[in-house]
Amino acid sequence: MPLMQTIAFGKTGLKVTQLGFGGAPVGYLGVDQQCITHLLNTFLDTGLNIIDTAARYAGSERAIGIAVSHRRDEYVLVSKCGHQVDDIAGDPWSPILIEQTIERSLRQLRTDRLDVMLLHSCDLETLKQGDALAALVKARIAGKVMFIGYSGDNEAAAWAAACPQIDVIQMSVNICDQHNIDAVLPIARTHNVAVMAKRPIANAAWKDAKDQPGHYADYASTYAERLDRMGIQPADLGFNGPPAEAWPQIALRFTIAQPGVHTSIIGTTSEEHASANFATSRNGPLDASAVGLLRQVFKSAEGASGQAWLGQP
Repeated sequence: MPLMQTIAFGKTGLKVTQLGFGGAPVGYLGVDQQCITHLLNTFLDTGLNIIDTAARYAGSERAIGIAVSHRRDEYVLVSKCGHQVDDIAGDPWSPILIEQTIERSLRQLRTDRLDVMLLHSCDLETLKQGDALAALVKARIAGKVMFIGYSGDNEAAAWAAACPQIDVIQMSVNICDQHNIDAVLPIARTHNVAVMAKRPIANAAWKDAKDQPGHYADYASTYAERLDRMGIQPADLGFNGPPAEAWPQIALRFTIAQPGVHTSIIGTTSEEHASANFATSRNGPLDASAVGLLRQVFKSAEGASGQAWLGQP
């Protein structure tokens, strides 16, 4: 199977593949190191080249470092900081905490630089206050971080996308989380900010809660409720066959179809699922009519709910 092509990653000068590896599940779900090592090396062998993790994701950084640090020049490495972690003192979002977290990330990931470091979902007030962002700028000047950015949604993401110091935004974009498509993506495109879509398959919102692993049963509940209220089925979008097989294809291709999304980060612990996602992505964006219908039913269901369906943190 041909390797996946790369595209320009906003204004960074980096090149990334359409799909990236999300490191949250390998941290939160207690996956065996041997499994992680095999999964990540297979991921790189396929030609995919962006790996996303965070200091907050339990042992994720350490596991990734063990697995693929010997292939460091083959991938774009993204981590996130700002939340308090057990082995570092300091207040959340404080410069000292961010500085020490970056050092910790470098050690655990076994690298001399992070391609991208993101502030991990702090609120808009913290962003505007400036100390947290200044700590990332300092790390960039020191050469420990190449590019900096923000992971989050809604008003904070919109503000960050227009901030001259921000190179990269990571935010929720999927069939059940469409607020950022209108509120943030146009701003990111205007400023040529690189965009990483998180949760591109909507945390498998079509699954029964009992089939979701670990804490993901609760994590996916908002999306599951939204999808139910949207009242749409794969057949309505021209997809035949079992919904459990069609929905992942529809969801990923919907996210890929959004103008300004450079890469979609999918967390998985399954080589089978990773291969299926790779194959799906090669089919390209979802047809414009299907995208339009998904956008229409989302807005209709949101209006009927009486609440704004904002991006999920």
